[in-house]
Amino acid sequence: MHHMTTAYRWFQRLNYVFLTVLALLCLFPIVNILAISFSSSEAVEAGRVTLWPVEFTLSSYRYMLDNNLFLGSFATSGLRVVLGVTVNLIFTVLVAYPLSKEAVTFRSRTVYAWIFVFTMLFSGGLIPGYLVVKEAGLLDSIWALVLPGAVPIFNVLLMLNFFRGLPKELEEAAWMDGAGHLRTLWSVYLPVSLPSIATVTLFSLVGHWNAWFDGMIYMRSPEHYPLATYLQSMLQRANVSNDMVTLEQAQLLSQISDRTTQASQIFLSIVPILAIYPFLQRYFVHGLVVGSVKG
Repeated sequence: MHHMTTAYRWFQRLNYVFLTVLALLCLFPIVNILAISFSSSEAVEAGRVTLWPVEFTLSSYRYMLDNNLFLGSFATSGLRVVLGVTVNLIFTVLVAYPLSKEAVTFRSRTVYAWIFVFTMLFSGGLIPGYLVVKEAGLLDSIWALVLPGAVPIFNVLLMLNFFRGLPKELEEAAWMDGAGHLRTLWSVYLPVSLPSIATVTLFSLVGHWNAWFDGMIYMRSPEHYPLATYLQSMLQRANVSNDMVTLEQAQLLSQISDRTTQASQIFLSIVPILAIYPFLQRYFVHGLVVGSVKG
């Protein structure tokens, strides 16, 4: 590597250029949405907005931040993420740990593993699921958004493979010191599993934040909608109503349109993910590949 050939150096340069262009193409939709949210309705409707705001205005954000339904749905999604990610992590670890053992240690491991895989491939259906949530008394509550997906099987498989890739000597040393399964899991497995935990945490966080369909069927009133459900409902109908508004509200509504409010809603909804992802990204990459190569 100290004496790279000319061809290899050119390959590196072209590779950097290609990846830079690809990254810019991925950023283009986000920048375009941000520019639309800060532009006037006339400029947006005329198609004059691309990467930079035209006739800069904060009217769309003022309208959204004054919208109690939007703020309430934002708070509901935040609570859902906190409860959902916590429940998902607890059940993921508790299910993945025993399934990571050999059949000699856990004789029914194969049976349970196939049961979980079966639930990942097939579901009971929309109506039975709704009836279960209804009979459990969870309708129109935050737990209707958390408990039905309490055990994410895909995350269990990721954590399971990570646990199986850990050295057996760690567990054997813990057993020799008198530790049981819970102590071994808490004191040995979890401290060395931060990459895998960060990976499944990110998956659960994004899944709960972006989920909208369960909120649509389990929540009876728009006041209890999570943010994704609220945005979906707003995208399916006119975002701005001119009925019974004050003079100040009418002036504000005249400066915005469906597209500008939709853009501001979408951008505000992705800000939390954009803020959290950089802190989990280094664990995320390592967590996906660790354990894939053994020996």
